[in-house]
Amino acid sequence: MTTLYLLIQILKIWTSLLMTNYFKIFTIFFLLSFKVVNANPKIDARTAILIDYQSDKVLFELQADHSIHPASMTKIMTTIVVFDLLTKKTISLDDKVTISEKAWRMSQAGYSSMFIMVNDEISIENLLRGIIVASGNDACVAIAEGIAGTEENFVVIMNEKAQEIGMNATNFANTSGINNPDNYSTVRDIALMSKYLIKNYPDYYEYFKETEFTWDRTGGNPITQGNRNTLLYKNIGVDGIKTGHLVVEEYSLASSIKKKSRRLIAVGSGFKTNASRAKQSRKLLSWGLTNSETFEISKKNETNFKVKTWLGKNKTVIGQTKEDVYITIDKKNLRNLNTFIEYVGPVKTPIEKGQEIASIRVYIKEDLVKTIPVYAAEKVKKINFLFSLLTSFNYMIWGDA
Repeated sequence: MTTLYLLIQILKIWTSLLMTNYFKIFTIFFLLSFKVVNANPKIDARTAILIDYQSDKVLFELQADHSIHPASMTKIMTTIVVFDLLTKKTISLDDKVTISEKAWRMSQAGYSSMFIMVNDEISIENLLRGIIVASGNDACVAIAEGIAGTEENFVVIMNEKAQEIGMNATNFANTSGINNPDNYSTVRDIALMSKYLIKNYPDYYEYFKETEFTWDRTGGNPITQGNRNTLLYKNIGVDGIKTGHLVVEEYSLASSIKKKSRRLIAVGSGFKTNASRAKQSRKLLSWGLTNSETFEISKKNETNFKVKTWLGKNKTVIGQTKEDVYITIDKKNLRNLNTFIEYVGPVKTPIEKGQEIASIRVYIKEDLVKTIPVYAAEKVKKINFLFSLLTSFNYMIWGDA
């Protein structure tokens, strides 16, 4: 009994020592050639931001939390509310809305319009295209009344959605963005809203790259309007999102570019002219693509990491992340990018599915820039006592766990 007791105590000491070791899997991205411009661009705007869609990395910001009047960029949220209801099948694209006098009068007041007629019945899809492509304020009021009864009721839903997304510096006072001091936001919030739009409604987002919309029930001749986002015509990968203009705010633009698997979102406000907002936004997007790169570290519930177990029926357990993991870095730092899978172990069994067992750590040189937990994708049972005793003894002699 004394001999067995001593053996068990020795095994406990060895196990304790083993459990304090850190096991690391080391990965370096080797990139042999790249172009680097480095210095931040000079952007002629009052406020601007550039983010990577996949990693959420802010690549550039200029007074990004400065309060602005978002003008027609407000319509991004108007469409999000509609897309949400379409996705839930609460409404359909073919549903008809009867046009009120209030909605019709918007087209008579000199605002950007789809040019709808009072008492006409127009489909949700046509109103959406009138909002997105033609920037129709009349279509905004019409779709809001058709869905929520009044524009005011619809605005309540917009603000609830803004809070859900995390737009904490935003308040919407109408559906179109026309002059109202209580309609305010920031370029950071609008970038957040833009990502939400693209991520959650990819099929409906296709409307935002349309360059032309014709409406033929205007009370006169058909009216064809081009999309005011002139970057859509440049064949550079821009596929959205929304322009804006108010005298008090000058010109604004939320834009997005996709190159292969990578996407960037830029939002700027306070551009002096229509031409300037396109030129400066293009400069910002191009600079981001040229000077940075994004890598996929792990795909949610897909990328597998093998982690050693201690006294388990399986010698390893599969670990996965619960989110897609991307890292965006300056190209000048590419050779300094290191990723590790790190854990204290081997990990003691039993292991439950979903149990945190390790973490991914991303370094630029010696600086830790991101830590992501890794969870067991399977259950691993512990081996029986006698077998565990033999395994532990075998490890002490041969070093084979």
